[in-house]
Amino acid sequence: MDAAPQAQVLNNISRSISLFKSVRSPKKTQGIDQGGSEFTGVFDKYSYTIATPSLRNGSTTLTNRRSLCPERSRRVEGLSAFCHNSQFELKIYKHFLAETMQVRFNVVRQNQNESPRVHTYTLEVEESNTILDCLNSIKWEQDGTLAYRKNCRNTICGSCSMRINGRSALACKENIGSELARLDKIANFSSAEKPADSIPEITIAPMGNMPVIKDLVVDMTSFWDNLEAVEPYISTASRAVPEREFLQTPEERSKLDQTGNCILCGACYSECNAREVNPEFVGPHALAKAYRTIADSRDSDTENRLEKYNQGTEGVWGCTRCYYCNSVCPMEVAPMDQIGKIKQEILDRKDDQASRSIRHRKVLINLVKEGGWIDERKFGIEVVGNYFRDVKGLLSLGPLGLRMIARGKFPLSFESSEGTKTIRDLIESVQNLENSTDQV
Repeated sequence: MDAAPQAQVLNNISRSISLFKSVRSPKKTQGIDQGGSEFTGVFDKYSYTIATPSLRNGSTTLTNRRSLCPERSRRVEGLSAFCHNSQFELKIYKHFLAETMQVRFNVVRQNQNESPRVHTYTLEVEESNTILDCLNSIKWEQDGTLAYRKNCRNTICGSCSMRINGRSALACKENIGSELARLDKIANFSSAEKPADSIPEITIAPMGNMPVIKDLVVDMTSFWDNLEAVEPYISTASRAVPEREFLQTPEERSKLDQTGNCILCGACYSECNAREVNPEFVGPHALAKAYRTIADSRDSDTENRLEKYNQGTEGVWGCTRCYYCNSVCPMEVAPMDQIGKIKQEILDRKDDQASRSIRHRKVLINLVKEGGWIDERKFGIEVVGNYFRDVKGLLSLGPLGLRMIARGKFPLSFESSEGTKTIRDLIESVQNLENSTDQV
């Protein structure tokens, strides 16, 4: 665009803006930055990006470029008008300048095999800024050595998982407003008083249960190895090229929807208490994917899979049911629920002599059906002692039993709950419903 038409456009900007009822005469002009065929200026509390057309073959065509004002405002309204005494059409985008606040970010940093240290950065941010936006600002404007993973910025790839204020989450999903609101909610349950003029703080740390490579980047080798261990893909026989396509009913396909949403971000694995104390446990992410193959009507290896997932505490019986994996999952996969479904598939196929873990579940249900709650005198003998069949197990209960008797805590009698019949009816109704569903 030639200089003369550009000057003409600049001279008519104020008259073009006056066409809109929402804008009064400028009280303060912070200047209009000329950049090619676009101009950005700030008038009162609004910012305007004005895109002029370009000339091509003697005709006027409007440029499609969009730009944000330096204050990181977001476009909320698009308007257009014609300049007076000008042949050029203008596109005027009105930006509302969002309020900003200061937030202090405490980032836990460390190099491999070194002790962690906390670096503090203060930013001017908007409530709508994501945690990833803020990390980008720190890296680009304050400290280029900060290391973290990112990719899609849209809750798809799972790369930017990290601990934000003590719980694992996706940095591209969580924003400043929601995170500060969560912290305020937690603070309401605390007796400590918070100064009214204090700067909000957000603590960011690397994920847990995995060694740190640098800063917020962790080594996810065990995460991927454990996923591979459950063979989370359709069996080889089922993947043989058929004469026709594999068909599934909508009902069969719907069983895969929830687990299919997993993006393997590692949030559940990071917060898994069972994994923290038992390095043999494969983790909730792997078992959630494992259930997907069990539920898939195209898989032909279900029985072998269930035998594998039933082994010791490596598989489903290693889960301590703390529910934390469900609470941190950004895609609502509910890994603990999927583990429970695998357990139920195993329980339906095994009796109480198959293993202590299976006996534990079956004895618990039977005792609750009998008395409305657990008779602790029977529970240890039937589960650990296997109904007096496991002598070694019975002997292991001896020290605990003696301590309970010495301290007067051993229950000499048992009284059934007043609601025993109601509880028994509820359990039997659920069991009958599950059986009828399986038959269908």
